[in-house]
Amino acid sequence: MTTTVTDTSSWNARLSNQLTPQSPDRRGQLPRTAKRFGPVLAVYGTLKLIGFASFMGLLHSAGKYRTKNPRFGGGEHPWDVLASWDGWWYQQIAAHGYHPELVPVRGATGLITLEGNSAAFFPLYPALMRLTSEATGLGLYGAGLLVSIIASFAAALGIYAIADHLAGRRAGLAAAGLWAVWPGSGVEWAVYSDSLYVALAAWTCHAVINRRWLTAGLLACAAGLNRPTAVALFAAVAVAAILTLRRQGGVIRPMAALAVAPIGLLAYLSWVGHRMGDYTGYFKLQSGAWAHEWDYGRQTLDVLTSVPVGQRDYLFAWPFADLIGVCVVLLAFALLPLLIRLRPPAVLLVYAVLTLALILDSQQIFSNVSRYLLPAFPLFLPLAVALRRLSLAHQFMLLGVAALASGSYAGYALFELGVP
Repeated sequence: MTTTVTDTSSWNARLSNQLTPQSPDRRGQLPRTAKRFGPVLAVYGTLKLIGFASFMGLLHSAGKYRTKNPRFGGGEHPWDVLASWDGWWYQQIAAHGYHPELVPVRGATGLITLEGNSAAFFPLYPALMRLTSEATGLGLYGAGLLVSIIASFAAALGIYAIADHLAGRRAGLAAAGLWAVWPGSGVEWAVYSDSLYVALAAWTCHAVINRRWLTAGLLACAAGLNRPTAVALFAAVAVAAILTLRRQGGVIRPMAALAVAPIGLLAYLSWVGHRMGDYTGYFKLQSGAWAHEWDYGRQTLDVLTSVPVGQRDYLFAWPFADLIGVCVVLLAFALLPLLIRLRPPAVLLVYAVLTLALILDSQQIFSNVSRYLLPAFPLFLPLAVALRRLSLAHQFMLLGVAALASGSYAGYALFELGVP
């Protein structure tokens, strides 16, 4: 039987009923909140701990991190790996701020023609790192990890809330569990901005579903200060707002959300361009320093046709991590039509489709694709709907096995057998 969401008014009524306290007694509000969200946090946290312990165990067992540069997957301890690669850049930004510039690499003739610069990394996450460090006394590594962990739980709650209202509480718990074990989830508890972005995206979609337009606009604006792929979120908010205007009227709040949502992204790109003296500077930096640019899916197609036949002559080949990436892409293609069959609110469908398009139509290090597609959480929904048929005990057993395996496919493969 296909689960559908066709009546927007009934959706909103159910959402409103579940979000509004049923009793005026504020003393009972905290126990009710704990009863509702406590199991979600427990399920996500337990599964994530299993995967994290597996990841650390694999790092310790292999020991390769000891021989690597601390910037590139190395360190004195296994957990130092969590602050390498992008984590190193975020710590530099939190400590020293930005110095945007385009510096050519002398004599370079290949793909990499510019020196890496911190301006490629958006400011919200390092700003929260700095604020947390100053407020708690933690170093930047500990502050970054704390921000990511808290954000990962916020994301789990947002994903749960959406799945709960679409298909019930059991589906919501399954969706939160899938967030813990999904390919690429190794960055959720690392000095990376992914958890923060997914938290903002999930609650933006939740706010749109509940017609809280100003909240949605502000959250989307914050997401635009965290990741450039937030344009998929802006478009999703815009489509939902336009559909609302056509069906129900009430112009001011939807239009305000449309106006506010892109401000963060546009402001940062404009500032970087102004400092570089070139308003396309951010995109030139991404292309020249990281070979990351729009290519209409040519590299994705090259990898998808090369990896299954054992060829490794494509750009940035990391065989094991790329194999996982191919599996993730195929899984996404399989889940998308199932998501469409669920007839979810337009904001979820548009966001998922555009997130897929932005990632798969770009030239990049393909081993990263499992991480880049982690924000496409609406794809969890068909699996969550299927898993709700199982008892909670069977759900947890199944997801527990996936969590144990995720230490390899979602953590070790990303950080040590690829380039996250």
